[in-house]
Amino acid sequence: MNDRVLIAGTRSGCGKTTVTCALLQALKRRGVPLHAYKCGPDYIDPTFHRRVLGVPSGNLDPFFLPGDALCRALGAAEGSVAVIEGVMGYYDGVGSAGRYSTWDVSRATDTPAVLVVNARGAYTSVGALMQGFRTFRQDSGLQGVIFNDASPSLYGGLKELAVSAGLTPLGFLPHSEAVTLKSRHLGLLTAGEVGDLTERLDALGDLAEQFLDLDGVLSLAAGASGLPAAEEPAAQTPQVTVAVARDEAFCFLYEENLRLLEALGARLAFFSPLNDRHLPPEAGGVYLPGGYPELYAARLAANPIRQEIADAVAAGMPTVAECGGFLYLHDTLEGEAMAGVIHAEARRTDRLRRFGYATLRARRDNLLCPAEETIRVHEFHYCDTTDYGDAFTAEKPDGTQRTCVHATDTLWAGFPHLYFPANEAFARRFVRKAAQYASL
Repeated sequence: MNDRVLIAGTRSGCGKTTVTCALLQALKRRGVPLHAYKCGPDYIDPTFHRRVLGVPSGNLDPFFLPGDALCRALGAAEGSVAVIEGVMGYYDGVGSAGRYSTWDVSRATDTPAVLVVNARGAYTSVGALMQGFRTFRQDSGLQGVIFNDASPSLYGGLKELAVSAGLTPLGFLPHSEAVTLKSRHLGLLTAGEVGDLTERLDALGDLAEQFLDLDGVLSLAAGASGLPAAEEPAAQTPQVTVAVARDEAFCFLYEENLRLLEALGARLAFFSPLNDRHLPPEAGGVYLPGGYPELYAARLAANPIRQEIADAVAAGMPTVAECGGFLYLHDTLEGEAMAGVIHAEARRTDRLRRFGYATLRARRDNLLCPAEETIRVHEFHYCDTTDYGDAFTAEKPDGTQRTCVHATDTLWAGFPHLYFPANEAFARRFVRKAAQYASL
């Protein structure tokens, strides 16, 4: 069973996450076995999937993984219905050609796509929009449409327009403040920050049962072709404990990274730099992922664990710090004292400082790789620093280059977010170094 469907959008903000969560909630109520995915380098939307399903949600990113690897990643959903949420607009990606887009995921995995169209303030013109999306590329993969923020009284006409455009109408969601998901500078509020999320998701499920064609969605998903079985690394006996920061300030982390570290012999011990006073005592390595430390700078400064982490890094404990974790290692963030490992200052700005994909090439041997080794990464941050580091060269898809990352034999710290499955050797080296340190 490789049933799957991709929920695409005309643009960012059209309602992909709302529709996806509504579908997941309603199908879960039916007892349908489910597995969720998110296209592209996104941490926030999968947290909503996990809150709906109670199971991890994976990422499908064609920049990090070639088409055959994407198919194998989807194979992990064998025996369930995979609901894949797109990113940005369906054809949007890198450059005007839209490389690494949601459309690329749909076509690489042969997954039928449903277009989410926000119909508020439009009617007949929606027909032109749908027609354009379906015919923009000869093999669009678009088979259905769901209207978001639509008027019930106009849905009959919208259905006719969808059929004329060659798409199967699969229902609509009316406007409702009760289900609106709020945003801020890095996207939606995370699932853990929405106090009434359970109520909102329940309300979304109610709307989906009333206004979406759930049988039609399942029928579309059932028409997807077969996929190769997933290839998981052979699990090893845990060799070392890796302390992983996870709380409101550190919440951007690929689940695939965690699963790979475990498969390579790491026992994960989660801790909170906001709330815990000490690192897990058995830790042989530290992983500080991204998130929103700039919003919690005063609380992070007040917790003495920052000095314990600084001491651990100084003692040679292998440490990986991405984006928000990198900021936490600075001398100061927003004027507040941080761990003081990176002798630089960091502050939030009013615009994106770095955005998009890059390929890192090591300029010298370091914790995660030897010189000249490469890995593909992603950046997305509003903060700036007085010292980006110079251990790696980052090359954008357009060919532009810059230096970044602070790296030694025991430290890797920089703004880029790592996706370990893009080069498993980086994760393997981290676990091995942590095990060596723990054995000293």
